Amino acid sequence: MNGSELTLSLKHWLTKWTVWEYFPWWLANMPVYFFAAWFAVRARKLFFFTNVNPAIPLGGAMGESKQGIYKLLPPEILPPTLFVPAGKAMEQVMAEIERLGIEFPLIAKPDVGERGFLVRKIESKQALTLHLQQFNINFILQAFLFEPMEMSVLFHRFPADENGKPGAFAITSVCIKEFLSVRGDGVRAIRQLMQNDARAAFQIPRFEQENPALLANVPAADALVLLEPIGNHVRGTKFLNGNQFIDKQLIEVFEPICERIDGVLYGRFDLKCASLEALRKGAFKVMEMNGVLGEPAHVYDPAFGMWRAYRDLYRHWGIIYALHRAQMRKGIRPTPYWKAWAMVLQYYRYKKQWGKPG
Repeated sequence: MNGSELTLSLKHWLTKWTVWEYFPWWLANMPVYFFAAWFAVRARKLFFFTNVNPAIPLGGAMGESKQGIYKLLPPEILPPTLFVPAGKAMEQVMAEIERLGIEFPLIAKPDVGERGFLVRKIESKQALTLHLQQFNINFILQAFLFEPMEMSVLFHRFPADENGKPGAFAITSVCIKEFLSVRGDGVRAIRQLMQNDARAAFQIPRFEQENPALLANVPAADALVLLEPIGNHVRGTKFLNGNQFIDKQLIEVFEPICERIDGVLYGRFDLKCASLEALRKGAFKVMEMNGVLGEPAHVYDPAFGMWRAYRDLYRHWGIIYALHRAQMRKGIRPTPYWKAWAMVLQYYRYKKQWGKPG
């Protein structure tokens, strides 16, 4: 390692441990554990949040089935999606893909998992066969969406009153995702280009495992190379604060959709659309919906700052607590402690068996 490489390495090390956005996940969330614990004490229930979304196991905190959530959503907002049970014959899988009009490339993701866990963009039948053989678990296959904008929209709604009138609805976070990419100079290989930016440099070890040949490519001058098509923060996607776009028009688009999702009061849509104008007209497709642990993703904007991020995370736990209280008044109680704890342990055994999220 020469002097310039050593300097870069030291700079990236300092970035990882001094910039909140890059802290290890467990460390960055340490204050959040205390927020959740504080509201649990107030509720006198450790798993108080589980009654916020009674239609989703544990309220969507962990271990929920994506297929189960898709069944709750209005079908018109979903892309073509196929549930593939573990061990299903490839001939049957391909027949179902053809019937649904899903073409390659497509997205394969486990039915249970979060934070990019085992999610892959699959380019061919051969690659899909290998992927499903390698991970013998239930999978979701979904049409790859080519719309240029990927966003997250976090909502909550209070339960209807005794007369059936819908409760207050709000959108509290809009995040715009900027995919990991590099711009070529006609001289340096992709590995070298990635080393010049901390966000990209942190992804090099993953690329060395998943796509080492790509790192040796030398892009043409001014060519923009998309490195990661999956909009996940742990995969190098930059999250940008889009809360300035929350207005009456956006609420009018999402409120009737969310009112149709029975048993869900708090959730975050991860979606794609052609533009903000298209989103405001309701022209979008939802790739996933997260439950009570769906974070306000705008807090990861590099310009947002750590203290503002924790302020907003605290506020969102306050919203979850308020929704819990509203559900308690209606007689909807959290998941019993013994049952919830058994589900948590089952999920961690599952993750341990199939590897850590990446």
